[in-house]
Amino acid sequence: MSLFSRTGFQQFVEALPGTSLADQWESSVAKVGDKVFGLITDAENRLTFKVSEESFEILTAIEGIDQAPYFAKRKWVSVSPTSALNADEAEEYLRRSYGLVSAGLTRKLRIDLGIPL
Repeated sequence: MSLFSRTGFQQFVEALPGTSLADQWESSVAKVGDKVFGLITDAENRLTFKVSEESFEILTAIEGIDQAPYFAKRKWVSVSPTSALNADEAEEYLRRSYGLVSAGLTRKLRIDLGIPL
C-alpha cells in the first residue's frame, strides 16, 4: 500500500513504537510522545515530515518537494505523490523524521513508549 494514501500512511506509522494518530488540520497527523513527526493531507495526499538541515537543502531542490507551510523554519518538507521520491525513500525519510522527533523526548518517556534507546 502506498505511503501517499491515508490508509498506507496510517499503517506505516502505527508500526513504529509509541506512535499515535490524530485528525488535525484536514490531515492525518502522526505523533510520537504528542510531538508531530509526519502528516498526510486529506485533499492532495501530500506527505509532510521533518528532515535534517542537509536533507532539507537536497530535497527542496527536487521538483514536487517544497518547504512545508507553517513548518519550514524547523526544516520540514512537503512531498507531492508525483515527486521524484520513490516509495522506499519516502518511508526512510519518514522513519528518520520519527527518529529526529523521538530523540528529543525524555529518556523516561522513550522507555515508557517502548522506543529503543
